[in-house]
Amino acid sequence: MKREIIFIDEDLCDGCGICIPNCHEGALQLVDGKARLISDLFCDGLGACIGHCPQGAITIEEREAEAYDERKVMELMVPKGRNTILAHIQHLKDHNEEGFLKEAIAYIKEHNIDLSPSEEDLKKMKPMHHHDEGSACGCQGSMPVDFRFEDAIKAPAAETIAVQADTPSELRQWPVQLHLLNPGASYLKNADLVLASDCSAFTMGNFHQKFLKGKALAIACPKLDTGKDVYIDKLSSMVANSNLNTMTVVMMEVPCCGGLSQLAKIAIDRAGRKIPLKEVIVSIRGEILSESWA
Repeated sequence: MKREIIFIDEDLCDGCGICIPNCHEGALQLVDGKARLISDLFCDGLGACIGHCPQGAITIEEREAEAYDERKVMELMVPKGRNTILAHIQHLKDHNEEGFLKEAIAYIKEHNIDLSPSEEDLKKMKPMHHHDEGSACGCQGSMPVDFRFEDAIKAPAAETIAVQADTPSELRQWPVQLHLLNPGASYLKNADLVLASDCSAFTMGNFHQKFLKGKALAIACPKLDTGKDVYIDKLSSMVANSNLNTMTVVMMEVPCCGGLSQLAKIAIDRAGRKIPLKEVIVSIRGEILSESWA
């Protein structure tokens, strides 16, 4: 069957192994110094491991693969203990995999698996605030957060809110999605390029004024987009042939967004022409957490 499943670029993988514990399904192992997908059956294709790869070597592709088997995954999980099982359950919940979740719960009931916390677990537990509740699988990018609760507490009085006129757009080109951009377009010649994650502009209220004014724009999602090799080729062409002045990568604080910076660095390296590269990290509340030149 054809489905989404992870792909590991062995040229980029340095064998650090960071992705291994972040695949609770046990689909990844280090073999001959490289991370490898050991079985299609164990990979759910949801990409929990992607944001944990510092080299950007893991992506999602659609190809012929054996169907994911939740029961075989549970057989692999049970010997690893309660915390691993619960992490897997949370992973399924976070990605709204209701069918697999029902299979996992049915397996737990059928085999009378005790998931009650031990005394040691209880000692380690601590109260959690609503904004601390994250995804046990490490997928902070899909963690649900309702800002209205905090905003209602700290909202200023209505009379102190200034009413502003429509703010003009600073966008100077179309299209903006990186797959659609022509790397030889005139607006890229000698330009300062902003390479932004899909979510960043929606998160920041002043994205246009802060980053976009006078610059060209390309947007991409390092976790969900396919064709990362095309992205690298296009960015490399922009650096080498369109003579870009600078590149600013605007990313969200979630781990999966770090792949955007990796794409930019690889492209600049392949172009054989060094240009200044700035990395900007934005919080899920639209605040700039850091700005630094790479």
